[in-house]
Amino acid sequence: MESLLGVLLGTAVGDALGLPAEGMSAPAVKRRFGRLDRYRLLGAIGFVSDDTEQSALVAQALCAHHADPAACAAAFRRSLVGWFWRLPWGVGLATLRACLKGTCGLSSTGVRSAGNGAAMRAAVAGVFHREDAALRRSFSEAVARVTHTDPRAVQAAVFVAEAAALAAVGGSGADRSALIGAAARTVDEPELAGAIARALTLAGAGASTETAAEALGTTGYSVHTAAFAAFQFVRHGGNARECLVLTASAGGDSDSIGAIVGGWLGALHGSKGLPNELVDGLAGGPFGRGHLEGLAAALAEGGPAPRYFWPLAMARNLLLIGVILAHGLRRLFP
Repeated sequence: MESLLGVLLGTAVGDALGLPAEGMSAPAVKRRFGRLDRYRLLGAIGFVSDDTEQSALVAQALCAHHADPAACAAAFRRSLVGWFWRLPWGVGLATLRACLKGTCGLSSTGVRSAGNGAAMRAAVAGVFHREDAALRRSFSEAVARVTHTDPRAVQAAVFVAEAAALAAVGGSGADRSALIGAAARTVDEPELAGAIARALTLAGAGASTETAAEALGTTGYSVHTAAFAAFQFVRHGGNARECLVLTASAGGDSDSIGAIVGGWLGALHGSKGLPNELVDGLAGGPFGRGHLEGLAAALAEGGPAPRYFWPLAMARNLLLIGVILAHGLRRLFP
């Protein structure tokens, strides 16, 4: 229960902390926010984006189909289409196209994209199937292909799930470099494998976050995302709060990278090892803290997933679109 709760809350905290800096350069983040050590989207409240919400949909599908990857992927596809028409913000192009295909009734919805949409939601499946390597790989691949079919995206999702599983099993005393190295053995796609190897080398050399961001990239490309997340986790993962702050402050695809790093930190340290003020500051309601706690309990106990009131989710999305647009417009000015 503790690692399941940790992975979901950690995903949410990393996502919400990094969301205001998405698409910004690290110098721009520093000029505008200084260190992103608290929520900055709307007051002190931590609002999550598609990274956490899709992770919750994966958890929901796992509750219903915990032993059948194909059925789990089909359930996730159905819930993803419904979620999409409630007008969430921040949806990637590949996921948008997959949702439109699903709306038309197609059962094969994945598109050939190497974006990070599959990786950002994969950690919860890894922790749930932490005792069975074959199952977590098959679930990770099946759920990834609902939206992304490019081998780099699929293998990035498998890698994220594997690292989360090993973190949950190893606990806070685990050797993070060895853990990521072991997870990397699931990857045989050359570009992704090479990027993760470079991340481990940089972390071992004590490189700064700035140096690693420049060397590895922080874009929404799954190779960049997986490698930079791996660096941050190995280099700074002993201190969950500092790791989350440095990841958010690096800019780029900061919410998705933050969601992955946060999920790993939650799996490693448990929910009690996450920064209390950030967990307490998460918004309530659909996909909020209470909802995620209910999902973790359902996964641990084998019960049905908690429901959420979809009109409230849609109303919240519509209300916050203005806030998101205001943040975007603000970036046009010094």
